[in-house]
Amino acid sequence: MHTGSCLCGAVRYEVRGEFQQTVYCHCGRCRKAGGSAFATNAVAATKDFVVVQGQDALKKFSTPAGVNRYFCSTCGAPIISSRDSVPEVLRVRVGSLDTPLDRPPSAHIFVGSKAAWWEIRDQLPQHAERP
Repeated sequence: MHTGSCLCGAVRYEVRGEFQQTVYCHCGRCRKAGGSAFATNAVAATKDFVVVQGQDALKKFSTPAGVNRYFCSTCGAPIISSRDSVPEVLRVRVGSLDTPLDRPPSAHIFVGSKAAWWEIRDQLPQHAERP
């Protein structure tokens, strides 16, 4: 099990299962949502994600394409994202975890649209989009 929270502590959650995969995402939406060169996301089953405190502080922003981003309405910290097309999985922002990951990220995705000023310097697989 993993636990996590937002920056101010208003939202606390548990992931009551294993992460399927963890990746570095370089898409423009992740860059905008996090204000950085990429986001580190761990894929989990939706049924395993439980908000244990602050459900009322957790707010959602949805795109017309059906991508949903959930964040703390007090501090703005991103917590999870989901897609309407795959409701059984969600992506947890690894930076919001309070417990360590079991294994490191396995790949970079959407490098076809990565920030021009960022250079990937590790040997992980790189995918132009989602593999």
